[in-house]
Formats: sequence, C-alpha cells, structure tokens
Amino acid sequence: MALGRENVISGIVRIALVSLVLMLVPLGSSALRAQGAPPETMARWSTAEVIPLWPGTPPNGGFVKQAERPDAIPNFITNVAMPELRVFRPAQPNGRSLLSIPGGAYRFVSIANEGVDVAEAMTAMGYTVFVLVYRLPGEGWQGREDVPLQDAQRSVRLIRAQAAKYGLDPDKLYAVGFSAGGHLGASLATGFEEHLYTPVDGADRLSARPKGMGLIYPVISHAPGVGHAESTRLLLGENPSTQAIARRSPALHVSPGTPPVFIMHAMDDPAVPVENSLLMIDALRAAKRPVEAHLFEEGGHGFGLGAVDMPVSNWIGLFADWIERQERKAN
Repeated sequence: MALGRENVISGIVRIALVSLVLMLVPLGSSALRAQGAPPETMARWSTAEVIPLWPGTPPNGGFVKQAERPDAIPNFITNVAMPELRVFRPAQPNGRSLLSIPGGAYRFVSIANEGVDVAEAMTAMGYTVFVLVYRLPGEGWQGREDVPLQDAQRSVRLIRAQAAKYGLDPDKLYAVGFSAGGHLGASLATGFEEHLYTPVDGADRLSARPKGMGLIYPVISHAPGVGHAESTRLLLGENPSTQAIARRSPALHVSPGTPPVFIMHAMDDPAVPVENSLLMIDALRAAKRPVEAHLFEEGGHGFGLGAVDMPVSNWIGLFADWIERQERKAN
C-alpha cells in the first residue's frame, strides 16, 4: 500500500498543476468562477471507452435539448440525451471498481475535476474507474426526480454485468459522489432497491448496491439555507411538495442495508454548508451504519482532488485507506 500511496500523491501533484479550478460562490448566486480543463484532461476524456447506459431510449422520456449558454465550459456536460459511462483502466488492476459521480448542481456534469482527475488518481492504485454522465432532471425529462437515480442504479448493475470483461470482482464495487453528485450517491446508497424503471436486460437482475459510498461535499438537505437551492429546484422543480422533498432527502432513508459511507467536507464551504454532511452522519449513526467523516477547516467547494497546498488534498488517500479497511473487514 505504501508504494500505491506514493504513486497517487505523485499523481495528485501532477494533476493539481493543470487541473480544473472550480469554485461555486455562496447560495443565492448562480455565478461561477471557473477555468476550463486543460487539453490533456479533455484528451483523456475524449479517448476513454464509452459504455451507453441504456440499449435504447432511456426510461421516462421527454428530453428537450437546452439552448447552449454563451459562457459554456466544455468540461461541464449538458444536454445529456443518452447517459453513459466513461472507462479508465489501470496499468496494474487490483480487481476493484470505482464509480465516480461528478457534481454540477444538477445543471451540468463536471467531468474533469470530479471525473478524469479522480480516475487518474485511483487508476494509479489499481482501480478501474467508471465516470458517470447522468441525465439532468431539468432537461425536460418526465418524472425528473427519478431520472438521475435511474442512471445511477443502472450504472452499478452494468459494471457488475461486465465485470468479467474488465477483470473485476463484481462484489468489490465502490462509488464516490461530489456535491449534487454526492446527493445522487447518497440517494443510491439509500435507494438502491427502489423500483424506478422496467428491467431492460439481464443486468437489471443484479444488485445496484455499492459495497461502499464516498460522499464528497455532498448536497443532502433541501432545506432553505442548508441545502443547495439550485440543485433542489432542478431536481424537484419549482415549489415541490413536502412529500417530494422527503422522498429525495437521503438522510431520511438510511436503513440497515445502507452500505458503509465515507464523508468529506470543508467547514468553510460557501455553496453546500457542512450541515449537509452532519445530517448524513447523524442519520447513519442513528441507524448504526458504519460511517467515517473528515471535516477540514478550509477548502471551499468543488475542488475535486484539492490543491496540494491545502489539507483537503489528503482526502483521496484517506478514502483509499478506508476502502482497504472495508476489504480487510470483509475478509
């Protein structure tokens, strides 16, 4: 493991020098301070293997292509008519897989800092990484509040169904979600058994439960001033009912079947307050489910791997160590 840690630290340093720098400003503002991803990152994305999630039209229907924003950033994916997985393979596979679920306030999917960069760090440790480009609920889909979770469930099932092709143990499948992708990850961890779509093939007979879930500065709550207003609006629509809010509040649905959870959040997060993670920690503890949490004094939001001169950059190594402990416990 020591050699693996040295490799990933070296990889993080290399990534941080060219990586996307993304920071959401405080709630109430839709402005973004961002830099596009470097060409090397986008080249890795464009050359990665693509796995379509659905054999035909995705469930629910109703997709409406949205007008391109004049300030559109190439590594913020929108207009997801056909969701997919991008595959990143390690030089020396360890038989484990990681599903990465990027954030983007349910308005876009941030595939660079929370996708490619994470994949580069984890493939250095032997993981086969699958980055999920999920459908965005505000793009016309019917049953909008279920669409991202349909894709997350399907992605876990597809990875398991194709485990032999990639030399993977189907039982050693972990996931990590960021920001709104953390909300989707928490929803998957608590709602993996929800019946949200009609099975389309044999993969849908497999479990959608990951072995462990990482939640990185996650959106958990929809409460004003606690949750993230734009994420809530785009997922649930304008003026959602109390029942709709409760249904997609993952802290309310922790159960004995919820997998172990790893949580990381910066205390100075201006976009998604740390109270979101605290709510999830409390819910997991109340249900007596395993949870490990790391709260950092500073770091902000949307930092992906984090700048190397900030303590938050340690989270990826802590996450990898946590997975190692889960594996030892299982054995």
